[in-house]
Amino acid sequence: MGDDVPPMDIARYLDAIAREAGLLARAAAAAGPDAQVPTCPEWCVRDLVRHQGEVHRWAAAVVEGRSPDNIDAQDVVGPWPEDTDLVEWFEDGSRRLLDVLGTAPPDLECFTFLPAPSPLLFWARRQTHETGIHRVDAQRAAGDVTPFPIDQAVDGIEEILYGFAGRPTSRLRSEQVRTLALRATDAGDPSDAVGAADAGRAWHVTIEADRASVVPGGGPADCSVEAPASTLFQFLWNRLDAREVTVQGDGEVIELWRRTMRIRWS
Repeated sequence: MGDDVPPMDIARYLDAIAREAGLLARAAAAAGPDAQVPTCPEWCVRDLVRHQGEVHRWAAAVVEGRSPDNIDAQDVVGPWPEDTDLVEWFEDGSRRLLDVLGTAPPDLECFTFLPAPSPLLFWARRQTHETGIHRVDAQRAAGDVTPFPIDQAVDGIEEILYGFAGRPTSRLRSEQVRTLALRATDAGDPSDAVGAADAGRAWHVTIEADRASVVPGGGPADCSVEAPASTLFQFLWNRLDAREVTVQGDGEVIELWRRTMRIRWS
């Protein structure tokens, strides 16, 4: 499908942000601010919540101010909250983000950093997946992880592949051409008129010295990875290791992904 036609609309993204933010807040409260985050070893829960609260305030400021240029998050975040107020501070920021996105005009013009049909759709999509993956981090610190809805996970996979992996600043590169086949086993193939769940949704990644390109569909590859969409999404974010997915072929391609694939705004 590609990131130019996301499968979710604004209302669905807003519902997803609200759900993910709620799950993150509950997990953070359960774990406590000093708990270590296994999926981000350099962080404790305090760091994680501060980061996501900062991102929400930054995104809201860009959209609300209709800024054509990026802004410094430190200019809009304010002082860090005390630990006793940390979760409430986070919830205040997520509510403001939802209000700003929910009232922004469809023809909004503002700073973005990935291709999208509109800036409003870009920010709603980006905050859905940013909040979602950091919700996973918070839940890893607290206990069990809630699976993502299939359509949300597929959209997150496509944002990574068509957005982050394919842009010129991506570090996903290899002097020797490598190929990676990915399949979400529980997601219907949009090329199938029936959309049968057992068809899966597939992507083919080619990694070269100066670019990484992605096309929908399967095909021969140096390495293939299959998993349910929620699992595959977390794997591509480097939140799960290869033991959690089905891998065939050259595992060095996975190591290349894990070493070089980063999700950054710049």
